[in-house]
Amino acid sequence: MDLKHIRNFSIIAHIDHGKSTLADRMLEITHTVPERKMRDQMLDSMELERERGITIKMQPVRMEYVLNGEKYILNLIDTPGHIDFSYEVSRALKAVEGSILLIDSTQGVQAQTLTTLALAREGGLKIIPVLSKIDSPLARTTDIKEEVVKLLNCDPNEILLVSGRTGEGVENLLKEVVKQIPEPKETHKGENVLRALVFDFKYSNHRGVIVFVRVLDGKVRKGDSLLFAVSGEKFTALEVGTFSPEETPRDYLSAGDTGYIVTGIKKPGIASVGDTITISKNPLPAFPGYMQPLPVVWASVFPEDADDFAELKLALGKLKLSDSAFSYEEESSGSLGKGFRCGFLGMLHLEIITERLKREFNLQLVITTPSITYEVLMKNGKREKVYSPYHFPDDSNVEKVFEPWVTIKIITPANYLGSIMQLLFDHESEIGETENFGDNRSSVSVKMPLRELMRNFFDELKSTSSGYGSISYEVEGMREANVTRLDMLVADEVVPAFSKVISRKRVEIEAEKAVEKLQKLLPRQMFSLKIQGKALGRIISSRSLSGMKKDVTQHMYGGDITRKMKLREKQKKGKKKMKERGRVNIPQDVFLKMMRTGEN
Repeated sequence: MDLKHIRNFSIIAHIDHGKSTLADRMLEITHTVPERKMRDQMLDSMELERERGITIKMQPVRMEYVLNGEKYILNLIDTPGHIDFSYEVSRALKAVEGSILLIDSTQGVQAQTLTTLALAREGGLKIIPVLSKIDSPLARTTDIKEEVVKLLNCDPNEILLVSGRTGEGVENLLKEVVKQIPEPKETHKGENVLRALVFDFKYSNHRGVIVFVRVLDGKVRKGDSLLFAVSGEKFTALEVGTFSPEETPRDYLSAGDTGYIVTGIKKPGIASVGDTITISKNPLPAFPGYMQPLPVVWASVFPEDADDFAELKLALGKLKLSDSAFSYEEESSGSLGKGFRCGFLGMLHLEIITERLKREFNLQLVITTPSITYEVLMKNGKREKVYSPYHFPDDSNVEKVFEPWVTIKIITPANYLGSIMQLLFDHESEIGETENFGDNRSSVSVKMPLRELMRNFFDELKSTSSGYGSISYEVEGMREANVTRLDMLVADEVVPAFSKVISRKRVEIEAEKAVEKLQKLLPRQMFSLKIQGKALGRIISSRSLSGMKKDVTQHMYGGDITRKMKLREKQKKGKKKMKERGRVNIPQDVFLKMMRTGEN
């Protein structure tokens, strides 16, 4: 089909603003999916997405729509709404010419929507503003319209109104997509020319890596000899096709098309989002803007049963084939055995990967408290990167510590600003400018250490703002940090799995909390022992756990008192010997409970 009948677009929306429901109605109106096969959240293919109502993996779809007797191809590339996946969103936006800005008429503009909108504007995309959920009794259409007008500097009449649930206004929206979104353009023309942008990929056991591409220039057919421009890997296209929404094989994909290429590659680390596919005999340069997303949050993952280690290794390898953004390497811990140190894009990414390991591979896991990367300048002039709290050096050897900071945008109703400011103060933030926009709402610009953002900040913000506050963030760079390592000692022995890097300001509070929690969780031993929190070269908090008591004289009736005294003395010596030699065996569930952030 010629380029003037193709429209490539995406939907920008915050989590739970009705994006998947709107996509469902589009599929129905264009008869892309037969009625008998239709189900809710059609484009969310993972069970986890359907359960939580969030989009994690993008699912593209090709729809055919007839307007004024002419047939148009509408390629929708759905995007994840969560900030952890902002790089994936940026690549998806490079694969389209326009975007529907979907805003919930009950909630208004959210911080994450602003972040994605800024990316779309930078890319010069045509933006179509749309208000969703207009059928809801809680809809505040007029107020939210004002917000959008202020945000986009547009005419109120340009804002379309739709309801994904009832389908109202969706037909009109499809007409506007055809009218307003520009047709794709080709840069390189001619025979044996190909440039296709990879915006996502998945892994199939039988067919290897399947890349999702937007063809920018030229054509690709089954059997073509192709090349990944960034990773340099050559392969043959085993099949090409489009999504409707299942994979439908085609003879070829040409410029302007969105589809898939089956590569047959079964090695991790070859395919990555943002790479460019080109013909190996006549390679074109990679599409600009490619980067390798860097992990910002680290956590160690151990199998509960040491026998499952090989299975965990296999599972991580398989996940890496379909998600190049997370990294892992082997490590071992004295208390937890062998496991893996994994890097994630953010807390939601960590949650998704660990949840998939449990569901798809049926593994029981221990996940350590998430931490971040610190750069430590030692007194001997060496500069080291530290990923694990246990390897954080002692204060006596440290000259300076550097940690990542984030720039945050918070949007909240104005009446919650006071309590949010207090929360920001507690999290060591630098507060920037505050501006009001529409409907009594304010946006606050903030900078804070990533370590503080991970210290339950999301949950605290939601609870402080009664669920109305929204947040988006990006990592900005390293700054000097005022932190130290907190160790937990049980019977004078350090337990590596409980070590944490925390702010010096909070070290006493955190030590007190951790010691108290461990005292409640640890089962009593045969001898009395101390549980201590140690930081800054000294013991900061301490609790005693009394030993089990047993009356060694209970079997004696009467008789000389000295016999009883001898037995008690013998017991006392035995307990002393146990204390000197004895190691405390900490049960697995104590580690699990100490690491669950909800209980910290």
